[in-house]
Amino acid sequence: MNRIIVCVKPVPDPKHWDKVSMDPETKTLKREGIPLILNPLDKHALEAALVLRESHGGEVVLLSMAPPFAQPLIREGLAMGADRAVLLSDRVFAGSDSLATAEILAAGCRWIGDYDVILCGNQSIDGSTAQICSQLAEMLNIPNVMHVIGLEGSSGDNLVITQKIESGSVTLSSGFPIVLSVRKELNKPRYIPFTGILAAESKEITIVSNEDVRVDPERIGLSGSPTKMAGMDVRKFERKRERLEGTVDEIVKKLVERIYQCGVIEC
Repeated sequence: MNRIIVCVKPVPDPKHWDKVSMDPETKTLKREGIPLILNPLDKHALEAALVLRESHGGEVVLLSMAPPFAQPLIREGLAMGADRAVLLSDRVFAGSDSLATAEILAAGCRWIGDYDVILCGNQSIDGSTAQICSQLAEMLNIPNVMHVIGLEGSSGDNLVITQKIESGSVTLSSGFPIVLSVRKELNKPRYIPFTGILAAESKEITIVSNEDVRVDPERIGLSGSPTKMAGMDVRKFERKRERLEGTVDEIVKKLVERIYQCGVIEC
């Protein structure tokens, strides 16, 4: 096996989802100032890549589309054991929906070149569209299998894939190249040792702009995203307030009358 590409996505930490808001102008999520984590299922994809490398050799390359400040998260993937990383980062990528994102990731895969397997998490915890795998495979014109719960290399140049389906599972055999997206049942991501953290500091993260991958600007970003929010209506709920004054007995009497008028109690 020559090279395995693992697509990883920085996503907002679920512990801070209450801070996520919408930009009323662009109608996109505002993520500034919100802590990020690596998408959990992407760690399962990386673990699968590392296991394949340990059995069949090759190189594991992380691929991510994110702003430059996401580099510490990419280092986490390198600390797990990936060999190097490519970070697709350019302002023209901002606002991309899943289709435009897949277009950019496909260009990144071509830029890396000479891959056998591309692994993704089945879906991200922020968008949860589960569309990137199939869109990426379509743009690269190679097969894809989603909902992978079992994966191993055979004695030949094939992969043995177990795919989750509604009524159970099915076992498939595939050659290369192929795009796979994995479920959490596939494996348990390995613990990151301190030596891995130290080693990650010397591993390469190559930042690649659109000048390098040369994607048509009309096909990426907000302008190249067919999925758009049509509108946004922020509803405000205000309660009528009334101050009751008088003696305690008078206030109690007025309160009971108000509750009765609202139909909460019957006399």
